[in-house]
Amino acid sequence: MKSDQKTLKIAAPRGFCAGVDRAVRIVEVALEKYGAPVYVRHEIVHNKTVVDSLAAKGAIFVDELDQVPEDAPVVFSAHGVARAVVTEAARRNMIAVDATCPLVTKVHIETRRHAAQKRHILLIGHAGHPEVEGTMGQVAPDEVTLIETVEDANRVTPPDGAALAFATQTTLSVDDTAAIISALQFRFPEITGPRGEDICYATTNRQKAVKDIAAEVDLMLVIGAENSSNSKRLVEVALAAGAGASMLIADKEAIDWRQLAQAKHIGLSAGASAPESLVEEVVEAICQRYDIDVSEVGSIKESMNFKLPTVLTS
Repeated sequence: MKSDQKTLKIAAPRGFCAGVDRAVRIVEVALEKYGAPVYVRHEIVHNKTVVDSLAAKGAIFVDELDQVPEDAPVVFSAHGVARAVVTEAARRNMIAVDATCPLVTKVHIETRRHAAQKRHILLIGHAGHPEVEGTMGQVAPDEVTLIETVEDANRVTPPDGAALAFATQTTLSVDDTAAIISALQFRFPEITGPRGEDICYATTNRQKAVKDIAAEVDLMLVIGAENSSNSKRLVEVALAAGAGASMLIADKEAIDWRQLAQAKHIGLSAGASAPESLVEEVVEAICQRYDIDVSEVGSIKESMNFKLPTVLTS
């Protein structure tokens, strides 16, 4: 028998973005074109459900290129790779398929342009994230410095006399990044920024959707992986925007039912790497236990679509 009544507000937009959808399709089309196995350097996107599904179809996920046989195709993940990885693949005459999100590629191009113009790059991002490693790997180590926090921005010491530029990881908190940029611009008024926003449209839209409902919920659930930057930012954004509590869950099995029992108004979103099937399963699991008034909240419509690499379509 179902217990007390609750409301469930589902944020829109949520889940897969165009870059993730493209990356998943790239692996699927590569499997169709070349046959299994197709090797993938690192997780194609940060979601176990997606990775396991592709592995079941014949994708083999590896850490580095030396784990890939000479004659096998290899896909680079949506997060992007350092130039050294591309060079190594070319040296070995590998069939390399680049699934880097085009919006990450834009940051790579900006970073190389700044270095070519002798600007030292201050890259705003999280240490160890594959996107950050790929972006920093576009230039020489002494041409870029990682900035993670406002404190870093306030104490960074660039090379003497160097012209400066900044770039950002695409999946950061919009508000936190704005604070870091402000600190850099205050200290270095001549610093050059990107021609357009580096934080991607999907990250921005998902954060806004969460902000719009956060103050109305006792608990915000965000479906995503622990190593998913954009998903973890949604949890933080929800708390900052007034949610009573906020937590990251991988899937319905990770729901903390004791905490959910205490919440009358629940919010739900999903990171850009989480498929809609996981959202549907979480909603169903909650509806099985409670009398739920479910509504979708959000008016932003996304129509972005990225083409597949020509190596797969030619």
